Amino acid sequence: MGLRTLRYYLSALAVIFALANEQASAAEFFELADVKLLDSPFRQAMQLNRDQLLSYDADRLLAPFLTEAGLPAKAERYGSWENEGLGGQTAGHYLSALAITATALGDQQCRERLQYMVSELARCQQANGNGYVGGVENSKQLWDELGEGKIDASGFSLNGRWVPWYNLHKTFQGLRDAWQIAGNEQAREVFIGLSQWCANLASKLSDQQLQHMLVAEHGGMNEVLADAAVITGDDSYLDLAKRFSHRQILDPLAKREDRLNGLHANTQVPKVVGFEQIAALTGDESYHTAAEFFWQTVTSNRSVALGGNSIAEHFPTPNQSIGWIERRQGPETCNTYNMLRLTKKLFEADPQAAYTDFAERAIYNHILSSQHPQHGGYVYFTPLRPRHYRTYSQAGQAFWCCVGTGMENHGKYGELIYAHDADDLYVNLFIPSELTWKDRGLTVRQTTEFPAAGTSQLSIRLEEPRQFTLFVRHPKWVGEGFEVKVNGQPVEAPSTPGSYASIDRQWHDGDTMEVAIPLRIHTESLPYLEEYVALLHGPIVLAAPTGTDDLDGLLADSARMAHIAQGPLKPIDETSVLIGDKQELCETVESSQGADETFTLPAALRPAELSDIELVPFYRVHDTRYTVYWHLMSADQYKAEAEQLRLEEQARLALDRRTVDRVVPGEQQPESDHNIQSSNSSTGSWRDRSFRHADGWFSYDMQASGQRHLELQVTYFGSDRRRFDILVNGEVLQSVDLQAPRPDEFIDVQYPIPAAMLEAAPEGKLVIKFAAKPGSMAGGIYDVRLLKPDAK
Repeated sequence: MGLRTLRYYLSALAVIFALANEQASAAEFFELADVKLLDSPFRQAMQLNRDQLLSYDADRLLAPFLTEAGLPAKAERYGSWENEGLGGQTAGHYLSALAITATALGDQQCRERLQYMVSELARCQQANGNGYVGGVENSKQLWDELGEGKIDASGFSLNGRWVPWYNLHKTFQGLRDAWQIAGNEQAREVFIGLSQWCANLASKLSDQQLQHMLVAEHGGMNEVLADAAVITGDDSYLDLAKRFSHRQILDPLAKREDRLNGLHANTQVPKVVGFEQIAALTGDESYHTAAEFFWQTVTSNRSVALGGNSIAEHFPTPNQSIGWIERRQGPETCNTYNMLRLTKKLFEADPQAAYTDFAERAIYNHILSSQHPQHGGYVYFTPLRPRHYRTYSQAGQAFWCCVGTGMENHGKYGELIYAHDADDLYVNLFIPSELTWKDRGLTVRQTTEFPAAGTSQLSIRLEEPRQFTLFVRHPKWVGEGFEVKVNGQPVEAPSTPGSYASIDRQWHDGDTMEVAIPLRIHTESLPYLEEYVALLHGPIVLAAPTGTDDLDGLLADSARMAHIAQGPLKPIDETSVLIGDKQELCETVESSQGADETFTLPAALRPAELSDIELVPFYRVHDTRYTVYWHLMSADQYKAEAEQLRLEEQARLALDRRTVDRVVPGEQQPESDHNIQSSNSSTGSWRDRSFRHADGWFSYDMQASGQRHLELQVTYFGSDRRRFDILVNGEVLQSVDLQAPRPDEFIDVQYPIPAAMLEAAPEGKLVIKFAAKPGSMAGGIYDVRLLKPDAK
């Protein structure tokens, strides 16, 4: 046996042992093909999503890959993010979605479309000649630069490209899913070739260089490289997966330290999914601790009632939590997609009801609600500002990240309903479905009208009698009345809310089980803001539709900012408030006559003339403004605070109405949306506000939107001493000499923009540049707005 062959076998044995460790995990979920959804909103969403998938043109999605491989594209690439620097990222999600849907529905058209996509990617890989396949723009130059150690990384940029590793991760993941979920052999070979290319590139970099590269968002590259070890039998990929694990995030989490304030949320979650995959394959407890602590921190301290997290894509500090009420950009759907992937892996390691309680909350309230039930469009942000609304993508026009994850979300509703260990079965979610456990000769059919009714019935079909334990989740939200009956008789199955009831018996063909899971009204507060509460019926978040006026951009086009609901904000001070304490509030909620899951709370609402507002499950609320969180106060507070709230809100709305364009420096997505360019620049946070400053310069592209009279408003911290120029399209607008003008407070300064500058702006684009004077700095800049003149 040659040395190379011996090393291969040794590597393969190491991975086999690691896989044995993974297979010995506490629980496993069933394959999608084993769980058939019965009629329900989930089944309807899956069918609608299947039709949505097939409406896309595969050749247009493939165009960036063909171009990068030097092959003629068969069709013009799509617009939106696909033509703005992130070409190819949607195709990776599309591969995963086709694999999921083909398997879950047994759909031949999706399977054929998947095979075509994979065969075209294989053709691109062959043309590239080195294992690489991707849609990253000007990729050869980029990868050559990185291989030479030339690395310029920031949050959303790597060597001037928009998150190339994040983009490529979608291709990795799509190929992996095409193989692992749909069994596509060619996808496996393309995946292996791409993994080998990645390993070759990384081998040229030191650990320090690689960690610097990981400053830029890179998705879950560590996870797919760990998967490469499973797929190839080569444990060197586990070492590579560890090298691709961002130590700046891993190390504090492994010490159970929360340093997430101000971080871009969805940049972090995929990294943590990778941590848990590495832990599953290697048994490394530090990686598992990091993943478990992150999950606990985010779900317990940083998530809202819907199960989502983040404000404008970032984890807020406690003092920034009011942003959920004040800002347009609430939880991002991608975050919840990735949190559910993490939840699945953690449950497999330790099947606790806390994981499936969270999954239920997130699936019903955020994921299901993020698809329009008629046209199938996807949601990016779910605003929690009272009386705001959501926008929906249009197939073929919008190609946001949440379009990609949305393609996957609505095909895999069957994946978490049931799980098993070597012998026993877990019933996690109360969704109409039929499970076939072929290896055990067992079929379970679950029928339920949950959440309209608080019961679920399971019928058992067995080829022969079997002794096993059936674990049924006793949800955390259940108060009194949880009960399990087998064949109509109550059984002893001691459990508490947030655990599993276990029924260990010999089961026979024809046995039935009924679970009583009574739903009750309860409240949940926003993180760090006890006075803002949401009302829930069991796990279901209730919302009040509040009107269909001014739903600007309800159906989003291909514009860069179209994923944000930009319509006018409604005054918060004119929003209904709730009077009383939390217990009193729950007691005042009444069920509407003749309407399922519809409630009123007339005794608690103020002003009284709005007492006819109805509450319905949030996942049924579409094409309307709505309120999820309510300000809860006493009657005395209501009288005392109403006028102050009115004045503060008037000032906020007046500024919003004047704002033509805005950038929040230091927040990754707003900066990326405004084409951030910089030299010797960095970001930070001070007094719970993000900022950017520079020894050199930085600039944003902003839109005048046809306005002839504009002011540039810039926010500074009044203790700073800095000298710099503000330029508009290369001309100096203002030379700034900050000399601590108002110590210890933030200040807004307006600079009128000359009409000549506005008239000369090409297509209304204003490049706003902040350039440091010699020996000084530009900034810190905390907010940048283009304002229409004050009407006063």
